[in-house]
Amino acid sequence: MELLLQTAASLVAIVALAGLAWWLRLGGTPRLTSEDDVAQFAGEVEDGFAPVAVAIDAEGAAALARDGQGRIMLIRRHGNRFAGRVLTAQAKAAHQGQAGASTIMIECGEARFGKTFLAIPDPDAWADAINRVNEPYDA
Repeated sequence: MELLLQTAASLVAIVALAGLAWWLRLGGTPRLTSEDDVAQFAGEVEDGFAPVAVAIDAEGAAALARDGQGRIMLIRRHGNRFAGRVLTAQAKAAHQGQAGASTIMIECGEARFGKTFLAIPDPDAWADAINRVNEPYDA
C-alpha cells in the first residue's frame, strides 16, 4: 500500500511540474520568425550590429544578417537557444543541391560551431558575399 501511495504522489508531482513548465513556456524549440527576431538577437551577440539585410532559414532554425558596414552574422539554433558569429575571412559558403534549390552550407571557420545549412532565398548571392568577407580590394 505504501508503494502505491508513493507512486501516486510521484505521478502527481510529475504532472504538476510538467504543467508548471508549460505555463512558464519552458523548453520547446525556439524559432526565428521575423527580421525583428534576427535584429534583436544580432544586437545581443554583437553590440551595435544593426542588420540592413536578413535571410531566415525556412524552418526558423538559422539566419544570416548583414549590417551597414558589410559584416555578416550567422545565427543558428544551439540546443534551445541561439548562437551567433560575425563571419571572418575564414568563413566559406557554398550553394548546395541542384539549380533552383535554395540551400546554402556555411562553415564559419570555427570547428566547434560546425557547418550550418540554411534554406533561404538567393543562396548564391549570400554565398558570394560570405566568400568575399574581408577580401582585399585593389585600388
